[in-house]
Amino acid sequence: MTRLQAILRLAAPTALGSILQAGAQLVEMWLAARQGTPALAGWAVVLPFALLMQMMSGGAMGGGVVSAIARSLGSGRPDQAAGLVLHAGLIAVLAGLAFAIPLAVFPREVLGLVGGPAAAEAAAAYSMWLFGLGAVPSWMANTLASVLRGGGRHALAARVLVIAWAAYPPIGWLLAEPFGMGLAGLGAAFGGVFLLASLAMMVVVWRGGAGFRPTLRVRPSGAMFWRILSVGLVACVIAAIANMTTILVTAQLAPQGAAVVAGYGISARLEFLMIPLVFAVGSALTALVGRAVGAGDWAEARRIAWTGGALAFGVAFSIGVVVAIFPAFFARLFSGDPAVVAVATQALGIIGPAYGGFGLGMALYFASQGAGRMRWPLAAALSRFALAVGGGFVLAHGLGLGLTGHFIGVALGITAYGAVIAASIRPSLWR
Repeated sequence: MTRLQAILRLAAPTALGSILQAGAQLVEMWLAARQGTPALAGWAVVLPFALLMQMMSGGAMGGGVVSAIARSLGSGRPDQAAGLVLHAGLIAVLAGLAFAIPLAVFPREVLGLVGGPAAAEAAAAYSMWLFGLGAVPSWMANTLASVLRGGGRHALAARVLVIAWAAYPPIGWLLAEPFGMGLAGLGAAFGGVFLLASLAMMVVVWRGGAGFRPTLRVRPSGAMFWRILSVGLVACVIAAIANMTTILVTAQLAPQGAAVVAGYGISARLEFLMIPLVFAVGSALTALVGRAVGAGDWAEARRIAWTGGALAFGVAFSIGVVVAIFPAFFARLFSGDPAVVAVATQALGIIGPAYGGFGLGMALYFASQGAGRMRWPLAAALSRFALAVGGGFVLAHGLGLGLTGHFIGVALGITAYGAVIAASIRPSLWR
């Protein structure tokens, strides 16, 4: 079996779940827009926090779980992998509470710092349901899915998540419109769906779905936590920087009104939809690179990384080109407000061509998790932050380019993200 075939074999089931996740999130945006421009602005303010939770639980700390278990199995230590499950679960509970407490208990105060009081008020009930009911279950479901992926059982992990993402849009519509909950109904639907998904995933893992039975009668160990956190914490910092980038760009645009915030929200959502699409390839890379590194074969790990990176680049770049050619078409899918459509069209036309670099960077970021090499991905995230926030501000205000300057800064930041991580996949660093 070639490297590409091995990547595709593991990526295929995750890709189905990722496609459904991307589709569900597009429907979510459409349903939010149906509630009116204030609700869409409120949804856009919550967006970076919701994405951060998904990125951290699935791709960041989840990647730490996949990497730790894959390296343990690759080095022939299934007993260590079994003990890691308890540690991963404890991390999931604490991390879920870290989202639930501020965003469900103090939503107006937290969200008001980003989008202003009007958008925060529109988003408050949505945030309470989404994070109050869904934060811990979402973390647990994604963490246990990562346990399965670390064992090479990507299809089994995808099966539960496919059902969850397929169920979310119709339940969200039912609660938002027929039941009259509005935007809050989307949060309640997300929380309910992932509560059931986390319970189903617990049953699957407990029955040995990862190829081993988890060991729960084990004393929590700092060394075991560190096997996950040494990768997962850095990955979470990277995810936080990525979302802080979106938050601060949104904050810079907030004084220009709800329509501008909502328009950029559409652009940001389409950008972040690249994550679940690339995640299919990335999750395979984390597991395959982790196994190779666990066995001491660093040359093979690098070859796997580059194969997956090229595949992800091709997919993301193709989508970006289509979006850039037809930006108004995509903008009108999510809003009928001419002012919102105009801003989203401008943003997508500028940012779309940079999606290829984003896809490449994300794939190699996941490969770096498997290798336990996270310094350069962190540097890449910081370079993106500097260009999107600082560079965009200079272009917009220092050079007088206005909104165009902000969007050029975002595009330059995405491109730098891919280029910096790509520069790290070489023998002198991966050894």
